[in-house]
Amino acid sequence: MLEIQIATEMTELPDSDQFQQWVDAALGDSETDNEIVIRVVDEDESSQLNQQYRHKSGPTNILSFPFEAPPGMELELLGDLVVCAPVVAREAKRQQKKLLDHWAHIIVHGVLHLLGYDHIDDADAERMESLEINILQQLNIRNPYLEESEP
Repeated sequence: MLEIQIATEMTELPDSDQFQQWVDAALGDSETDNEIVIRVVDEDESSQLNQQYRHKSGPTNILSFPFEAPPGMELELLGDLVVCAPVVAREAKRQQKKLLDHWAHIIVHGVLHLLGYDHIDDADAERMESLEINILQQLNIRNPYLEESEP
């Protein structure tokens, strides 16, 4: 189950079917029903959350909040993703990527965080990037880690 919350004035956003497709691709063959909330925000909300939870100033493209159920409680909530629409749009333009392709990458990246993947050290980063590349390839989206000038 996917809940999408739009809390931005930006209008050039993916539709609910696109979000669902990207989440499903990132979840892969997961046998369990996972609930995810995607909240699309402006820079103010992203900045506040980034400062509060990561102690970093300014907006960021995505924040992932994995859900941790209290002991003994079984819930299907995987977690929340908070995506800053203006940052995603600026990054896509600066990196010369199609906007929807960049959205797909950001959502796949966030879902992988909810599943426990991280990129704190080089080995973890390489593993996570490899998964992202493979998932995006299944969606007919080119490797997002190639240099902008490469074909």
